[in-house]
Amino acid sequence: MSNIIKLENGLENVEGFYCGATNVGMRPDKTQGDVAFIRSKVPCDIAAVFTSNTFQAAPIKHFQKYPQGFQTDFVLINAKNANAMTGQKGIEDIETIVTTLKEKHKVLNPVMSSTGVIGYRLPIDKISSAFDALDFNSKNSDHTARAIMTTDSFKKELAYKVELADGSSFNIAAICKGAGMINPAMATMLCFIVTDADIPKDDMQSLLHAGAEGSFNRISVDGDTSTNDTVMLLANKQSGIYDKEAFASALNKIMFELAMMILKDGEGANKLVAFEVKGAKSLEEAKTASMALSNSLLVKTALFGEDPNWGRIASTIGASGITCDDETLTIHYDDLLIYSSAFRELDKVREDKAYRIMKQDSFKVTCDIGLGDASFISYGCDLSYEYVKINAEYRT
Repeated sequence: MSNIIKLENGLENVEGFYCGATNVGMRPDKTQGDVAFIRSKVPCDIAAVFTSNTFQAAPIKHFQKYPQGFQTDFVLINAKNANAMTGQKGIEDIETIVTTLKEKHKVLNPVMSSTGVIGYRLPIDKISSAFDALDFNSKNSDHTARAIMTTDSFKKELAYKVELADGSSFNIAAICKGAGMINPAMATMLCFIVTDADIPKDDMQSLLHAGAEGSFNRISVDGDTSTNDTVMLLANKQSGIYDKEAFASALNKIMFELAMMILKDGEGANKLVAFEVKGAKSLEEAKTASMALSNSLLVKTALFGEDPNWGRIASTIGASGITCDDETLTIHYDDLLIYSSAFRELDKVREDKAYRIMKQDSFKVTCDIGLGDASFISYGCDLSYEYVKINAEYRT
């Protein structure tokens, strides 16, 4: 058995990693960075999961140009400009920037990640000026986590120490950004996970993929999928310690908790809701219906209005195309039965109870299809006036 212990702060807890940020003028607020880095003192194995959007951004295409199984010791991240839909020139701009970086500092196969507005080329000179301003020996996860934020209202960072039964241990930490354009297809976010665990390269990709499936691929703020979505896992193996089951548990935990932070920060969101669909004929059908619920604008606005209108839940399930029957369907909010074939109309007592549940910051909607034994849970939030305001003014 392993013990997962939460640590204060973030990336600085992991042996051999350095991080920091600076402002090069892309953000008007000079107190917040717009170029950040993560560096390891030794080469790292790296695994990554990227957006399912067909129009993948230039940083992802640049990453994919490296040979399979490559190692790196440096990640460069910029805000305010996504470097997406910029064509071959966007990739060439990254190559120019990393060439400048390698001329000034000894780095191995540097990779880049970007977030911000789509359709504009990177300001090469501004970003390159960061290489003289950054302290590459700093350990400031707070500045790094804040520098990668876009419409986020708070930083997202976590760190854990994993103690094994024999008393040995390794650490894992992560920073993340994301608040809007969040869809259960890797979400719109950047996430950088570092560890000193001695994890074999062969385990990294499969465990990272499984972790994303159980976390970032299950959340929805607005049903939109970005061009830049990236989750990276870097392992420098400095602890010399590894246990596959313990590492998987810690990785899944850190990714799931970061995913929940994204939902809570969902551009004006007030509620975090789990949508469980069970009793479906297949896992695929359970997943389809659950994600339809977490994506539905009508469901999201009902959550915002705290309206226990089970009709929106039922109609969304029916429209999802799965096998279902109103005679076998039941819907619960937490433990309260909202709908069944025997209770198709809400009486005042149950409606008052439902109102009280919907006023909570978080609760669970459970839909039992009653036709099988497959289940799936996704996570969503409400859609508020603030979401419209933020995104209407995104470029301004």
